[in-house]
Amino acid sequence: MRAYLGLGGNMGDRLSLLSQAVKLLDLTQGISVNRISSIYETAPVGLLEQPHFYNLVVEIQTTLTPAELLRVALAIEKKLHRVRHKRWGPRTIDIDLLLYDDRIIQREELEIPHPRMHERAFVLVPLMEIAGDIAIPGTGTRLSQYIAQLPAEQEITKLDDELFSVLERNGS
Repeated sequence: MRAYLGLGGNMGDRLSLLSQAVKLLDLTQGISVNRISSIYETAPVGLLEQPHFYNLVVEIQTTLTPAELLRVALAIEKKLHRVRHKRWGPRTIDIDLLLYDDRIIQREELEIPHPRMHERAFVLVPLMEIAGDIAIPGTGTRLSQYIAQLPAEQEITKLDDELFSVLERNGS
C-alpha cells in the first residue's frame, strides 16, 4: 500500500531529527521510503508563541496496516524524545499519517485522511510536490484547490537545496 506521512518539528536540531525519523521509518520492516519532499519552514499553527517548524512529507510503500503504521510513528516519536505537554505545542518530531491509499478511516485513535490536512500549508505544499495534484479520498477535492483556499498568513518557505542532502531527498 502507498501512504503519505507528514513530518515536522521545532525543537532541537530540526534537520537531524527529520533525517533520523525518515531513516527510522525506512529501516522498519514493512516500510520503504519512496520519495521525500523538500523541507519547508513554517510558522506555528494554533499555539503561536513558539519557534518555527521544519516540515516535509514522505511517500512510503508499506505492508503494515494503518494501525500498525500509527504505532510505528508513535514509537519513532518517542525514540526521538517527543513529549506531549500541550496540544500544538513545541516538539522534537511529529509524524502524522496523512493518506493510506484511498482508504477512509474514522476511529477515535486514527482518522485518514488526516482531518486537518486540508487546512495546513505545511502539509499540502510538500504533499503536492511529491504526489502531484491528487484528490483527497472522500472529498474529490484536489490539493491545488485546498492550497488556493489557504489563508495568506500561513507562510511557508522552501529551504535551500543544499540542506536536502542531509535527508537524501529522493529516497533512502
